[in-house]
Amino acid sequence: MTVKAASSETPIGTLSGGNQQKVVIGRWVYAASQILLLDEPTRGVDIEAKQQIYRIVRELAAEGKSVVFISSEVEELPLVCDRILLLQHGTFSQEFHAPVNVDELMSAILSVH
Repeated sequence: MTVKAASSETPIGTLSGGNQQKVVIGRWVYAASQILLLDEPTRGVDIEAKQQIYRIVRELAAEGKSVVFISSEVEELPLVCDRILLLQHGTFSQEFHAPVNVDELMSAILSVH
């Protein structure tokens, strides 16, 4: 992942939201965690950063790591998820397995609410 900063000494808090997200994900990858919980990892990032995050998530899964990817952007879920669980009032209401059709997923979400 590429982080855009004036220098390597730039404080993380002064980076853009997208670059801050990439730093956080990079830290977890570097820590060699076996389980990653990513809550809205693509929120506030540009399209290029999203693509980088998707690629990294797929690579981590291919390496056997467990990745929980939480997102309110329904369209991105089939791009990175092998399994999608739909929550309703704190309990799992539906489960989808790849490949998932976005229209089918959206229909299920709308019927829950």
